[in-house]
Amino acid sequence: MISNLVSIDQLNEMRKSTLVEHLNIVYTDIGPDFIEATMPVDDNTRQIYGILHGGASVALAETLGSVGSYLCIDAEKCICVGLEINANHVRSVNEGLVTGRAFIVHEGKSTHIWDIRITNDAGQLICISRLTVAILPKK
Repeated sequence: MISNLVSIDQLNEMRKSTLVEHLNIVYTDIGPDFIEATMPVDDNTRQIYGILHGGASVALAETLGSVGSYLCIDAEKCICVGLEINANHVRSVNEGLVTGRAFIVHEGKSTHIWDIRITNDAGQLICISRLTVAILPKK
């Protein structure tokens, strides 16, 4: 359950000098069991055929799950890192914004599992992904 009270503005401020900023991923919503962000389909995220690169979709998915886990942990005592991710790309998109929404499906002491769905401007499913996040003690 997302418990750290961080605002959307604070999350977007944390993007600076990261891949998240480079891909122009923008956090848009947080709920008790989800986090959401958008990413443009543009020259930074397209592959050679002019469609959204699968790796960009995976970057959006891992970003959402990892940040979601950060919002669930005691960041003074723990860190969270991606452990495993898979993705099924079900529809292509060549322009506009995609929206990713990650829902936590398992919140254990040492792992979290997130279900991430990425949709196009029309709400059609583009990619479905599952991310396992390791929760580690801070050194």
